[in-house]
Amino acid sequence: MVLLVAAEFLVSAAGLVVEIVAGRMLAPYVGMSLYSWTAVIAVVLAGLTIGHWVGGRLAEREERAIALGIAAALALAAVATALALPLLQALSGPILGSAGTSVLGLVVLAAVLFLVPSFMVGVPAPALTKIAIDRAPHAAGRALGRMYAAGALGAIAGTLLAGYLFISWLGTARTLAVVAAVDAGLALVFLGYAGRRRGRTAVAILVAMALSAAAAGLASAKSPCTVESDYYCIRSIDITGDVGTEARLMVLDHLGHGINVRDDPRRLVTPYVATIDHLRRLRFGAHPVSAFFIGGGAYTLPRAWTEGPSPDLVTVAEIDPAVTEIAVSDFWLDPEKMAIHHHDARRVLSNSGGDFDIVVGDAFTDIAVPPHLVTKEFFALVAERLNDGGVYMMNLVDRMERLHALAAVHRTLKEIFPVVEVWVEAEDFSAGGRTTFVLLAARTPTDEARVVEPSTGRIFARIPPDRVARLVAEHDPPVLTDDYAPIDRLMGALSW
Repeated sequence: MVLLVAAEFLVSAAGLVVEIVAGRMLAPYVGMSLYSWTAVIAVVLAGLTIGHWVGGRLAEREERAIALGIAAALALAAVATALALPLLQALSGPILGSAGTSVLGLVVLAAVLFLVPSFMVGVPAPALTKIAIDRAPHAAGRALGRMYAAGALGAIAGTLLAGYLFISWLGTARTLAVVAAVDAGLALVFLGYAGRRRGRTAVAILVAMALSAAAAGLASAKSPCTVESDYYCIRSIDITGDVGTEARLMVLDHLGHGINVRDDPRRLVTPYVATIDHLRRLRFGAHPVSAFFIGGGAYTLPRAWTEGPSPDLVTVAEIDPAVTEIAVSDFWLDPEKMAIHHHDARRVLSNSGGDFDIVVGDAFTDIAVPPHLVTKEFFALVAERLNDGGVYMMNLVDRMERLHALAAVHRTLKEIFPVVEVWVEAEDFSAGGRTTFVLLAARTPTDEARVVEPSTGRIFARIPPDRVARLVAEHDPPVLTDDYAPIDRLMGALSW
């Protein structure tokens, strides 16, 4: 009975570890969002459902035949788990290239990678439970409860271990290799228990393949991430050849977040970052300001604004310490020049006692948007933390053919601020498609409506207020609140 309970615990734990790891594995390719997690959870549950049904059929056989079936299922689970990462690297391009980051593309990619492992780890549960009941016919209820409890406890343990230990310390590739090894080890145990039966050789070959695949995966495990933190897949990429001088690009999950130039912190390559910088100078000139940044990333603007003889007083709320660490090691950040808090930005801003000249919202990461940072209640908090002449600036990514998210955030900001402006870099705007806007909220309008950057000729312009007003009226979006903020849907991040 101990073997049955332990096996049910380990199989359930392995299944949930794969589910948690799946979301992180997909992040470098499709981001980590409500959509990606929905696809992963749906696929894993579908696999478990099919597995339980097949396991019920298996449970109708005699005990040693059941054991052989369990061994075969676990061996296949081990092989499929060990192959998940190389399959992702080989197939993500063709699948997403044909389907894009649509709902269908996400579900297909998740299914190709994780349906079979989930299916196979779903098979043992009913079969193991049947053996447990057969061994205790006069205590069938207790045996049933014991097995259900072991499965639930294993699922809890797998979730906690994956989320708080394995990904941070092993990374996704090695975690999958360990899960494959556990599945293969359990397959060996049940293969031995099955005795000499027809099909035993085939299952033994599967187990050998699984152990070999797990060992190879453990030996050659290579994640696309420079660092896998509790929050992001972080990549540090040398783009010196593109920029013309030593520079690096930080990628969080699948999105480039910031570009830093080593010898010139004031050189701002990314258009929306340059837009925010020009707006800061239009509003405050060369005078030092106090600024609060929601999100650090590559710390491009905080680094720029703390350079020179009259540095700004900068506070940054970056939730992920690993992002700050790699910004220091790879992106030439001097953390001593600013105050950095590794907590949620809303919490840090709420606990902040001072007033700021500028609050910068830089937490929009393509399809993954923290909804609690785009609500009326949050914007009210921002307004409370700004001084009389203060401004709030935030980047927002939206599709030019929709602009529902832009309209909704604009309307929500107008609930709090008398003036809300929409700025964009001209070339980015004219390119169409997915565009990054900068929204500026304040008590008074900006004096200029257009800025030309002398060194590059780039043009940064304010979209005429009447045009924005027409857009908002046409879309009639909801005011975003803590209770209702459907920002993912409004962004139209994914289509069918």
